[in-house]
Amino acid sequence: MANKNKIDTIERPMSPHLQVYKISFTMMMSMMHRVSGFVLYLGSFLFLAWYISIFFGQESYNFVNQLFSFSIIKFALFLFTWVFFHHLFGGIRHFIWDFGLGFDLNSVEWLARLTALFSFLSASLLWLL
Repeated sequence: MANKNKIDTIERPMSPHLQVYKISFTMMMSMMHRVSGFVLYLGSFLFLAWYISIFFGQESYNFVNQLFSFSIIKFALFLFTWVFFHHLFGGIRHFIWDFGLGFDLNSVEWLARLTALFSFLSASLLWLL
């Protein structure tokens, strides 16, 4: 019995949590991949509203197009485009990992940086064209 009490009083380390970890760029990219999936789900309703407005006639279609012409909505659509490409390139990064490639620390960091770079460049190029 004395042994059991001694074991119960031993200071045991707590599980690692966010106070232990230093937030890194790759950690932020992982979180953004999850958030971008959720935003894509919600944002798809905007495009669904635009598409459905076609079936309700010219007047409702013009109304939705007029809403989409506001600067704040255009900015939101640009962000939605960036989120789409971010999730796409993040998925490609995970697909590379599925083949067992790119797990060394240098590759993980570069894949995360390329995901951020390519997603912004792709969204910008799409909106410029």
